[in-house]
Amino acid sequence: MNQPPETIPLHSQNPLGRFSDRAEDYANYRPSYPSAAIDWILEGMGLPSELTIADVGAGTGISARLMADRGIRVWAIEPNAAMRNAAVPHPLIEFCNATAEQTQLPNQSVDLVLCGQSFHWFNKPIALEEFHRILKPSGRLILMWNDRNLEDPFTLAFSQIVSQAADRQIFDQTDRKSGSVLKHSPFFTHFRTHTLFHTHPLNLAGLTGLVLSSSYIPKSGAAHKQLLQELTALHHHWSQSSPDRTVPLSYRVNLYLADRANEAIA
Repeated sequence: MNQPPETIPLHSQNPLGRFSDRAEDYANYRPSYPSAAIDWILEGMGLPSELTIADVGAGTGISARLMADRGIRVWAIEPNAAMRNAAVPHPLIEFCNATAEQTQLPNQSVDLVLCGQSFHWFNKPIALEEFHRILKPSGRLILMWNDRNLEDPFTLAFSQIVSQAADRQIFDQTDRKSGSVLKHSPFFTHFRTHTLFHTHPLNLAGLTGLVLSSSYIPKSGAAHKQLLQELTALHHHWSQSSPDRTVPLSYRVNLYLADRANEAIA
């Protein structure tokens, strides 16, 4: 008997390869994060030039560049070659072909582990133990997601269209972007959360490219065709009053932060 979709762990659904044909759209159309989110993450950590960060599941380097632009050295851990190749080079970022479960970084070598839009793809218990290994005793772990703000009418309408086209095995896992596992992990302590809001203006090409960057969206067939038609109609309706014909997609940035636990792990 087949397992119901929601019981199939995301880390077993080809997380290392499923973005290979979506890297260009990912690099071009995925939203960044507001500066205030980076401020909150780095608060109290000292001089940026003295910090080293592991951005795990770095993708095309969206969050890694935000940190490097602050003067921080970044190890960008990304196992997908297409995603690494789509990244814009930065002198303070070094991409590594490794995984969350085996980062290949030395013991106690980084001040911060950052997982931006990626932690839900990891084998969480193994990844958390690995993060504990590579963090310095004073280190922190931050899980960060751009989640669509469904209180915004346009964003809600957009999300309903996306939901209809989505692969249910991925989309229906309601806890896939939850930081609760960090709260209960014996490897971390002093759990806290923070939420920010921002918008991502998109023209029609951007709106379409953003959707197609998601691994749970079909890239061909009847469902794909219907999706593009509905996105075009949605954009036409909502962009008519915009001088530049863009629509603002609204996001909640959900941040989950904890300190490395330095007492003996049972």
